[in-house]
Amino acid sequence: MTFGSIVSGAANSVIMGILLLIYAAMITYLGFRGFRKTKNNSDYLLAGRSVNPFAMAMSYGAAFISTSALVGFGGIAGEFGMGLMWLVFMNIAFGIIVAFIWFGRRTRQIGLALDAKTFPEFIGRRFQSEKMKVFIAAVIFCFLPLYSSVVLISGARFLQEVMDLPYIPVLFIFAAVVAVYVIFGGLKGVMYVDALIGSIMVGGMLTLLILCYVRLDGVTQAHQALTDMAYLVPERLPVEYALGHRGWTVMPEFNSVWWWTLVSSLMLGVGIGALAQPQLAVRFMTVKSDRELNRAVMVGSFFILCTAGAAYMIGALSNVFFFHTDKGIAENKAQLAIEAAGGNPDLIIPIFIREALPQAVLYIFALTMLSAAMSTLSSLFHVSGSSIGHDICGRLGSGHDSAWLTRIGVCIGIVLSLIFAVILPPGIVARGTAIFFGVCAAAFLPAYAAALYWKRATRAGVWAGIAVGTGVSVFGLLFLHRKESAMLGICEMLTGKTELISHHPWPFVDPFVYALPLSVLALVVVSLLTKAPDAGHLEKCFSKR
Repeated sequence: MTFGSIVSGAANSVIMGILLLIYAAMITYLGFRGFRKTKNNSDYLLAGRSVNPFAMAMSYGAAFISTSALVGFGGIAGEFGMGLMWLVFMNIAFGIIVAFIWFGRRTRQIGLALDAKTFPEFIGRRFQSEKMKVFIAAVIFCFLPLYSSVVLISGARFLQEVMDLPYIPVLFIFAAVVAVYVIFGGLKGVMYVDALIGSIMVGGMLTLLILCYVRLDGVTQAHQALTDMAYLVPERLPVEYALGHRGWTVMPEFNSVWWWTLVSSLMLGVGIGALAQPQLAVRFMTVKSDRELNRAVMVGSFFILCTAGAAYMIGALSNVFFFHTDKGIAENKAQLAIEAAGGNPDLIIPIFIREALPQAVLYIFALTMLSAAMSTLSSLFHVSGSSIGHDICGRLGSGHDSAWLTRIGVCIGIVLSLIFAVILPPGIVARGTAIFFGVCAAAFLPAYAAALYWKRATRAGVWAGIAVGTGVSVFGLLFLHRKESAMLGICEMLTGKTELISHHPWPFVDPFVYALPLSVLALVVVSLLTKAPDAGHLEKCFSKR
């Protein structure tokens, strides 16, 4: 090691230390500000219903797009190409435009009319069922730690690969830092921090995309080089080619394994599933009027385009870097992104950033990824805590006291997320996210849409829809969808087969594809066969506010 390298390393360490100190100070201040302004349970759960549109949109986006998208889905783009850019379109079309304009307005109005403070409470009060509220909260609490854990994994894997930090300690430090401002600051603290973090993410990802194109000699040259690499698919990736891979700038072959994975699990499951995310839906109830939601649409759309869009583009283009450079690659052998990552797509983005960027710049993007993980984790931990503390055990306390039940629920959710993060296998980030989004959509989206727009929907019909959506999703994961059924082993233990139906394409069709229509059908049929809801209650729900 030369004297120059020692000096350079020391300088980079100082830069990183200063950045972290400034970052920690700002988060501490915003979390403390949220704590000071949290006077009651409504403040803790809904930030007092007075959040400005910029903070709301940035918080929504930061809760939506995390390291599971930037690292996990970015890695998937590195493995299979730019077809994943359709997910960006779905995220903006459904996750922002449809969500804010058609779902957000009525969620805010009905939530205010019913004084609902959480997503389960919103559905439960809309259909006048305390048991429904508790059941939805229980489903959220059971599945949410899976999603929280993959966000933890993605952030920890990034710092492990890029900063050479030990994986397990990073997991616990991550969780502890986020826990502090979620437990004490409530949703106000979460949204204040998210607004800051969202701004960092936009700036960081745009800069990373620009540097990526500079490193690859320009936009036109980079895309042409990636297109010209299509011949490598059968030569270097024979298994993936058999699954429908045709190159990194085209969609997979229609009806192939990867086409179904891309379309059913990612584009549809994650794209449409965003509409029924409890941690996102609750944001609509934090603003004081529809005008704030209208103003937030452009901010949210810009955020998704700059963060997820940049990550997916960089993931695909990383193949050009790995194939055409010897830097950091063992034995000076050209590799594709998935080869350079040792077969684990979760490592593609971290390795590319480590190898392609200068050391000093690397620390800035480590901070960006840290921000992405913290923003989503804070929202998930808050929803997890509110599900058990407010929705399930809320009757044990009242007023400000019940906020402490929520804080205890946050702690329980964090512990469960850490356990999952330790035991889950490599390469789980994108799939774990898709599972959570798909289950939420199948279980809650029909009920949520009916609560907003169909006055004829009945309590029994909604129960039927939730039960069918949840049940079919779980059955599909355990017995039909090969990736989960083979890993869990329950189907093989009971039937001797990894999945019940092996005929193509059913082992690769995401359960969301059939669980959502069956959930809708159950809700509609049972509602039409049962007594119409009380007119007085409907008038209260749909009164203009």
